[in-house]
Amino acid sequence: MKLFVPFAGLLASLILIQSTASAQTLTQQTVSVDNENSSSAEVIHEAVNEAKSQVNKAFLAGRNKLKTVLDSVPTPVQLSKIFKQATGQTREVLRKAQVWEECLKILDEKAHMNLVTSNNVTDRSPELVMLSKEVGCNVVTQTMKCDWNSKYRTITGECNNRKNPALGSSNRALVRWLPAEYEDGISQPYGWTPGKKRNGFHLPLVREVSNQIASYLNEDDDFDPFWSLILMQWGQWVDHDLDFAPETELMVSEHTKEQCDEHCIQEDNCFPIMFPPGDPKLNKQGPCMPFFRAGFVCPTDPFSSLAREQINSLTSFLDASMVYGPEPLLANKLRNTSCPLGLMAVNEEYSDNGLAFLPFDYKLPSPCKFINATAGVPCFLAGDSRANEQTMLAIFHTMFLREHNRLARELKRLNPHWDGEKIYQEARKIVGAITQVITFENYLPLVLGKELEKEIPKYKGYDESVDPSIANVFTMAFRFGHTEVPSIIHRLDEHYEPWGSEPELPLNTLFFNTWRIIKDGGIDPFVRGMLVSPSKLLKQNKIMSSELRDKLFQPTHKIHGFDLASINMQRGRDHGLPGYNAWRRFCGLSQPKTVEELSIVLGNNRKLAQKFMKLYGTSDNIDVWIGAVAEPLVPGGRVGPLLSCLLGRQFRKIRDGDRFFWKKPGVFTPQQQAALKKVTFSLLVCDNTHITEVPINAFKANRYPEDFVNCSNIEKLDLSPWVSRTD
Repeated sequence: MKLFVPFAGLLASLILIQSTASAQTLTQQTVSVDNENSSSAEVIHEAVNEAKSQVNKAFLAGRNKLKTVLDSVPTPVQLSKIFKQATGQTREVLRKAQVWEECLKILDEKAHMNLVTSNNVTDRSPELVMLSKEVGCNVVTQTMKCDWNSKYRTITGECNNRKNPALGSSNRALVRWLPAEYEDGISQPYGWTPGKKRNGFHLPLVREVSNQIASYLNEDDDFDPFWSLILMQWGQWVDHDLDFAPETELMVSEHTKEQCDEHCIQEDNCFPIMFPPGDPKLNKQGPCMPFFRAGFVCPTDPFSSLAREQINSLTSFLDASMVYGPEPLLANKLRNTSCPLGLMAVNEEYSDNGLAFLPFDYKLPSPCKFINATAGVPCFLAGDSRANEQTMLAIFHTMFLREHNRLARELKRLNPHWDGEKIYQEARKIVGAITQVITFENYLPLVLGKELEKEIPKYKGYDESVDPSIANVFTMAFRFGHTEVPSIIHRLDEHYEPWGSEPELPLNTLFFNTWRIIKDGGIDPFVRGMLVSPSKLLKQNKIMSSELRDKLFQPTHKIHGFDLASINMQRGRDHGLPGYNAWRRFCGLSQPKTVEELSIVLGNNRKLAQKFMKLYGTSDNIDVWIGAVAEPLVPGGRVGPLLSCLLGRQFRKIRDGDRFFWKKPGVFTPQQQAALKKVTFSLLVCDNTHITEVPINAFKANRYPEDFVNCSNIEKLDLSPWVSRTD
């Protein structure tokens, strides 16, 4: 009904005219309005049909383009595109959003109406109502019918909040804690128009910032003296539970589909990352790295803003959606429907000495096969399409798949009267709780250090007024974990000694590498390596390893990889995020204006402050990701003051705004809560691998054998509180 408020104002005006004018005059005016609305409706209908035709061609061309991957070794952009393409309901939401945006362009170009440039929202409201309905934006935001008596979450995250069932659900817009800042006020990112300034200064190329700030010549990583590689990997695991914005499709224009990845033509949703003069990649890769803009949604309230809002295709809750999927169609595909035991589907061709592997995704193209053509191992199928990005992430997916099935079998043993649906939902509920327990009890205290109690105070219960939705800026802030990734990954045997002929693997050899798991030793050697290997330590002079800064998604030595630091900054601009100082102001921190002030904020690092000011001209323009990761770490933590604020605020909202949070009274019984609180990552290792010796705290930088105990000394998850005499 909100959409028609301005229309009511128009009718009220007509009534006022009627009281002061003749009936004949009113009739003429009414006919004029009706004719104008009819004309507008016809124009909008034609524009929507034209836009739909163009967008459908773009989506079809995108699909056809990916099929060519079968003909050769995939390039980094093809690998990225395959695993970041939209599927299912997400694809339809993005399709409608692109139709919406294309309509605005068509209408503006043909000068039929001034939807975009009108400053008076009321003037354009009737047309926006028509456009929104014609495109179908109102349909994609409808919520499901809620069963408020259900003890279980919906797969989509809907029906969590009773007042607003859509809060935190999948395929909604990321929320804004600060208004979007686009070059044109609507969708074009800053840096789009050559020569155009921001806050009085030209923005530097993100690759130049990466070269000057994020890189380091000495390829020897500095390692964290306190925390293991589990810290880094758990961060990515949680991130993939909370947010994902698939990429848009390029519109079909006079340029070919290769315009972005081959010709660096900036247009439509192509926003290439240009190389600065003298960059070593210029002679190897051409003038740019291709970059596709993130998917977005139709505006839910076009009267308040027409600014582009990026999609979150996942639920905003810590609910293990990366295990189970964020949509019913995928969730059902991941289940074993051949038996009534509530199990997840597993690999039917291979096993890990009797333990399950993830099932294969037989959808073509399967670029994982090209990483080792001889092995020919396909990619895995999981609740999140990014499961194959790197081997350690795939291993976490494998362990949690096994944990679900372990729990399901044990619950069936304890409750033989439960049917498969009941077992599946109870096991899923426990896995979600395990994810929450480890994140809030083990992970966040290490990340936030002494800022933990300030940013995430003690839990006081569910608050229905809290919006748990993921903030746009959080998708950048949580990328601090990229600075913790080491260059080399280790594989170890049962004595925690180097395993096999290749015990040390460069990170770039593990991108989309499923054959290492299936045919080269399983997951145990990698898990042992993560338990004793430290995370990379973030330092101001060693921000990101060259394995990520130069070799991201590099399938072979002949093909050159991406720069993740550049991608992070370009993505922040793509999302219309305000600059560094705006976020420090948001968090109640100082906003440095001079080299001297910035130097103090950066821990009296004048040299680094000078680099920033030389590149950006003003600290207001510093891209939020690079500015945030450059700050000195808070005491006892692994992020700086700005990140501790942004991360703490988001996780507090996720916790307090979740009706199914594990500590909320009634979600679990007191006895079940007591059992869950004891779960550790080491227990997951003992229960779901062949490993028999583990550290008590898997997040610590442990040494073998002094910091290790036998799995028999790790307290098990007691499932007896789940025994039930009835359904």
